[in-house]
Amino acid sequence: MGIISTLLTICGFGVGIILGLVAGYIMFIYFEPDDVKEPRVRPLFELDKKSVEELLPEIPLWVKNPDHEKVDWMNTFMEEMWPYLNKALCKIIRSTAEPYITEYKPKYNLDLVEFESLTLGTLPPSFVGVKVHETTEKEMIFEVSVKWAGNPDIKLAVKAYGLKAVAQLVDFQLFLTARITLAPLVDVFPCFSNISVSLMEKPHVDFGLKLFNADLMAIPGLYRFVQEYLKQMVARMYLWPKTYDIGVLDSSIGEKQPQGMLYVSVIKAKDLKNKDFLGKSDPYVKLTVGNSTQKTRTIMNNLNPEWNETFSLVVDDPETESLDISVYDWDKVGTHDKLGVLVIPLRTLVPEQLHPFTKRLMKNMDPNDVANKKNRGEITIELTYKPFKEDHRADHHESDDYEDGESNDSPIVSAAPSVLTGPIVVPPGGGLLVVIVHQAEDLEGKYHNNPYVKVTFRGEQRRTKAIKKSRDPKWEQDFEYTLADPPLNDRLLLEICSKSKNLIHSRETLGRVEIDLSDVVRNRRMNEKYQLLDSKNGKVQVELQWRSTGTVSRHFTIEG
Repeated sequence: MGIISTLLTICGFGVGIILGLVAGYIMFIYFEPDDVKEPRVRPLFELDKKSVEELLPEIPLWVKNPDHEKVDWMNTFMEEMWPYLNKALCKIIRSTAEPYITEYKPKYNLDLVEFESLTLGTLPPSFVGVKVHETTEKEMIFEVSVKWAGNPDIKLAVKAYGLKAVAQLVDFQLFLTARITLAPLVDVFPCFSNISVSLMEKPHVDFGLKLFNADLMAIPGLYRFVQEYLKQMVARMYLWPKTYDIGVLDSSIGEKQPQGMLYVSVIKAKDLKNKDFLGKSDPYVKLTVGNSTQKTRTIMNNLNPEWNETFSLVVDDPETESLDISVYDWDKVGTHDKLGVLVIPLRTLVPEQLHPFTKRLMKNMDPNDVANKKNRGEITIELTYKPFKEDHRADHHESDDYEDGESNDSPIVSAAPSVLTGPIVVPPGGGLLVVIVHQAEDLEGKYHNNPYVKVTFRGEQRRTKAIKKSRDPKWEQDFEYTLADPPLNDRLLLEICSKSKNLIHSRETLGRVEIDLSDVVRNRRMNEKYQLLDSKNGKVQVELQWRSTGTVSRHFTIEG
């Protein structure tokens, strides 16, 4: 009886389910309500917060952050290019993996290691938003947020001891925000020398890994361990401020910094050639290193002159540049006659050492020229090359160590160093002061706007070119001053003027600023925008550099 009752119960339960489904279907078909209305379409601003969250479970970055731009055009471009990028990237992956495969096969007695299939799938990455940063440096900085939920098919086969295993990567997801810096900007295509990439936060990485058709990520604890390990590894290498640098142009094409100063003492010359029909030659010496030139005074009617003058010249590259010495005979009318030349390669000079020379003058630097065997006199000089020295700052001022568990979403700041305060101990010796006038903005001329800048330092006045009809001119001109001592107590005056052919109002001042140069000696480099005096909203951007041939030591504290 027990078995029969159990069977009857099961049969009754099955028949009941079937009858219930049939009855429910009939009621759904024949008793459909007649008062169904079309949904009301309303503008987004009329919805409450909860309704918006239901409609948009994931709000785009360009909506949450107004400073991010929508980049649909970039996503369209990526969709069109992805089939070709997929093949190109797979070739790079293969070529990168080959050296490692070659190395590890004999090391671990592997019979076979190869990709059975390698494709990144049909779904391209999408750019969520782009933010461009404003900076006063010669660089372009932007942040890109990327999401990629791809369908790659990557199978790696490994065979050893007669056994073959195939690992397959599937369902790959990657979310990241990267900061890309193009710097320095130069006037040679593609107009930047280097690309630096760094992550602004730890990336989100998710994927499936199959072995023998079994999902390894389903093993308890393994998924979280692998995910955290990848995050930590990537963050340790590329999390800001650490960068991955890609060289685009040769570094020599970019902005070249002076490397030091050459101090030349022109002592005397002896037995110079006489080029004058009446009387004797009137000699002077011209010194040239790269683009830096100096000249002695002229000593009249003398073939054995003594100058005893010292000059300083800027050296950009001591390995390739030379000191060109030319002795001329000054003439009141016509060109000056060359009495002789001498070239000394700077690579032969030991830094910080005094090198006295007494050398014969040549007609030219061709060793096979017979004319060089004739006596043209000799010149006595003293040379000292002093390379620029860098600051010895405290070890704790900069640190490359960041806690792995911390997220880094630091905002972009100028590359100028933190302000150092405190007494400065400056050793004897001079250096090079570089003034770079970049640009101005919001200039307001009462009668005209053809701005140029007058730069006044220690009584010497220089000026930039004039930009016609512009309230936001860009000059990008630099001025160099070789100084025997640091400009600790000096001030730099910049006056922006405008000039016109108008006879009544031919010139007017648009603004001025006076800069204390002691801060430049302290910080070695400043690049700031200064509010102009006598101007309502005008600003000027000026970069100042102090390259010293001595080491500046200081007791300092750090602000900012």
